[in-house]
Amino acid sequence: MRLTASILATWLQLSAVLAKKPNIVFVLTDDQDMHLQSMDYVPLIKKHLTDKGTSYKRHYCTTSQCCPSRVTLWTGKLAHNTNVTDVLPPWGGYPKFVDQGLNENWLPVWLQEAGYDTYYTGKLFNSHSVDNYDKPFPAGWTGSDFLLDPFTYAYMTPWYQRNREPPVAYDGINTQTLISGKALGFLDDAISNPDKPFFIGIAPIAPHSNMYIDENDVRHWGPPIPLDKHAHLFPDAQVPRTPNFNPDIESGGSWVRGLRKQDDDVVEYNDHYYRERLRSLQSVDELVDDVIKRLEAAKLLDNTYIIYTSDNGFHIGQHRMQPGKMCGYEEDINVPLIIRGPGVPKGEVSNVVTAHVDLAPTIMQLAGIPLRDDFDGAAIPLTKPEQKKAVNKRQEHVTVEFWGMAYMEGGVVFRGGETDVVLNNTYKSLRVIDVKKNDYNFYYSIWCNNEHELYDMKTDPYQMTNLLHPTAKPPKTILGRPFEAVVARLDALLFVLKSCKQKTCVEPWRALHPAGNVDNLKDALNQRFDDFYIKQQKKVRFERCEAGLIIEAEGPQFETDGLLYRDGSSWSEWT
Repeated sequence: MRLTASILATWLQLSAVLAKKPNIVFVLTDDQDMHLQSMDYVPLIKKHLTDKGTSYKRHYCTTSQCCPSRVTLWTGKLAHNTNVTDVLPPWGGYPKFVDQGLNENWLPVWLQEAGYDTYYTGKLFNSHSVDNYDKPFPAGWTGSDFLLDPFTYAYMTPWYQRNREPPVAYDGINTQTLISGKALGFLDDAISNPDKPFFIGIAPIAPHSNMYIDENDVRHWGPPIPLDKHAHLFPDAQVPRTPNFNPDIESGGSWVRGLRKQDDDVVEYNDHYYRERLRSLQSVDELVDDVIKRLEAAKLLDNTYIIYTSDNGFHIGQHRMQPGKMCGYEEDINVPLIIRGPGVPKGEVSNVVTAHVDLAPTIMQLAGIPLRDDFDGAAIPLTKPEQKKAVNKRQEHVTVEFWGMAYMEGGVVFRGGETDVVLNNTYKSLRVIDVKKNDYNFYYSIWCNNEHELYDMKTDPYQMTNLLHPTAKPPKTILGRPFEAVVARLDALLFVLKSCKQKTCVEPWRALHPAGNVDNLKDALNQRFDDFYIKQQKKVRFERCEAGLIIEAEGPQFETDGLLYRDGSSWSEWT
């Protein structure tokens, strides 16, 4: 075949694209649900991302709270390894992030070292405030324009801080309008420097609650405030009336199980709150459309990955709970993730199990940066061959953990005896999903009062029947094995994961079985391991409830107390 001029030109153009590192746009919403159907109300995101990329329907945050989740996302480490476990000091927030040495050791720094221009606008971390924005400045950004506390969630009176300049207060302009303008401005800056690839983080606060703090330092919560042009939309929308929505019978565990059924007026208010969330997301929908158009006009879209997700999920009425997050139930931890870009299948849905701890490794792999040994996650499979391989080889579990208080954010008036704050919301949990054959799908959890929960989500997807509740009548067998044998395996897996580090977080069964002959729950259920799991291995428990990570309160630790299936050796002896 003759190499014509046009073919040669096309080949050279393609080679240039392949040789240039890809650009990355990361859109991070705040408290966006997946199970309340919010993704059904963003048609432009569907057009540009869902239909042109891959949706990961089994993507999870590992801590369902803003700051710990975001720190995990940007560092590739679980919260028990970052020790940023709350939104406020002393257990969390931006000051804790800095104190832990993470400001010099996170994704934007690594991207800059690899030659990327890096930009960010919107919410970074909680407790990043008008008082500490320069103590120190967040490292690793070519350009930044951050929302600052205590005005982060004040939709109509936000404060922003650009680069190294003093903070600026805005009055009467919806923060969503401001974020859109700032994001597109940074995109223009990035496009104007064609010699360098870029990463842009865009973090709108929608659909998070509106919040302001009065002169007496009292928080006031309410629904998010949409743009005026969106305020009339979806007048008939309601929170989906799933079986776990305001149920007639108690459900959930710990404090959740004691909640009273919501009155009709509360349900009506929460439906209004839900509609305001959907309306507030319309500005995000339009922002994604504008970003795509800018990239298209600059002829950069074909070499740009766009990642869309939320820091955590959200519940409204499920298990009778007022609006909020911070629990381990599916509405709070299973969040949207869509990825569009070169080599990513279009319009497909992936069933592989992924988590926020996998996103930093994924971005580094896209940028051609060697992955770090201290990551607690693994890069997400993007291409069709990678997806196919992952069905057989990728981990099937997610670590879920939380410390401290739970807040109700709806702004509804509470009845006598009710409160908007729960003090003891500390728990350790895991999700295990058989992707290959769909033989099992479990949620297992232990609260700091040592109450246990287990849901078989193949038969109980709305988590209504806790098989470990004292009044429960669990099946005698699951997966052809005695019920107690399955529970013992799940407990041992959680025992490893609740304090795991690095590769052990990805391959926890290898810690229990160093011989390498157990890779998943099904392998572990072999009858010859029954005595090891049921009788020998230590069980997960808490010594007490605490507001943050205190090892002495967290009960046995696998690294010092755990046993291996190797003549009863301990993990510490083996390592």
